[in-house]
Amino acid sequence: MNLKHKKHNIFQRIGRAFKLNFIKLLRSPGGAKKVSLGFAIGFGLEMVVLSSASLIYIVFLPMVRIARGSLPAAIIGNVIGKLSFLPVLLLPFAKKIGKLIYPFNGQIGNKTPFSFEQLLQGDFRGVVSLLHGGVHVLIGMTIFAIVLGVISYFLVHYFYEKEKTKRLTRIRDKQASRKNPLVIIDAANN
Repeated sequence: MNLKHKKHNIFQRIGRAFKLNFIKLLRSPGGAKKVSLGFAIGFGLEMVVLSSASLIYIVFLPMVRIARGSLPAAIIGNVIGKLSFLPVLLLPFAKKIGKLIYPFNGQIGNKTPFSFEQLLQGDFRGVVSLLHGGVHVLIGMTIFAIVLGVISYFLVHYFYEKEKTKRLTRIRDKQASRKNPLVIIDAANN
């Protein structure tokens, strides 16, 4: 028998990955608060990854442990944050928000493009101007991380509780059907 596996397009695969990770999230151990806190931390820290050059992962595990969140939920939140492409989409808005909060218009050296050649020769002006522009993005993405983390906390908490009640009603219905077997009465024979 020749079985061909159906190949899904990229949008279907992303949707399937979201569903899979969301099901994993709802089945992860811990209470609703622990799971939603872990998810919120993972999702929020993903917003800061690009602007911090992935250095945020150094504080990822300690932050989840100190907050007493669920590590599997934090990893799932991080993966969903990656799949959503939100950090990339929010970068221009983050830079504008960062400039509003920290409006530094002064000149630090000359505005020269970054070059590794100049860096190796000891000229750090390109690095300073690169870091100065990155500060605005980092400030803006930190604000987005806090806002989206708080929103995701309440969303995951709501969905976790909803799924928990659905699961409990299914279990109760199954147990009730096992205890009280239905007697099927044939109307034609009575």
